[in-house]
Amino acid sequence: MEHQKVLIVEGGSDRKRLQKVLAEPVEIICTNGTVSPYRIEEILLPYEDCELFVFLDADESGDKIRSLFKRYYPEATHLYTERTYRQVETTPYRVLAAVLLSENFEVHPEFLL
Repeated sequence: MEHQKVLIVEGGSDRKRLQKVLAEPVEIICTNGTVSPYRIEEILLPYEDCELFVFLDADESGDKIRSLFKRYYPEATHLYTERTYRQVETTPYRVLAAVLLSENFEVHPEFLL
């Protein structure tokens, strides 16, 4: 069985935006902005054998959640949007595609132009 990729984002708008760019099936999990170590463990329990990617907003809330993931899931790969865009949902599609492509995600080619 192929190793499944799992993307962790903050909200549903982030998930919808990334789904448009992705050209492969990827499980996208929303933290809904607030998490604790217990909640992270609960969310990720079904995905313990998957490759984890954390793609959070470049703001205070995203930084807090990211630090928890770094502490409790150091094996997770962290993806970053530029601070000028602040949120994944406001990041241009071409920038999202470039970030995802850099971590070997398949993206729709029209977003690379």
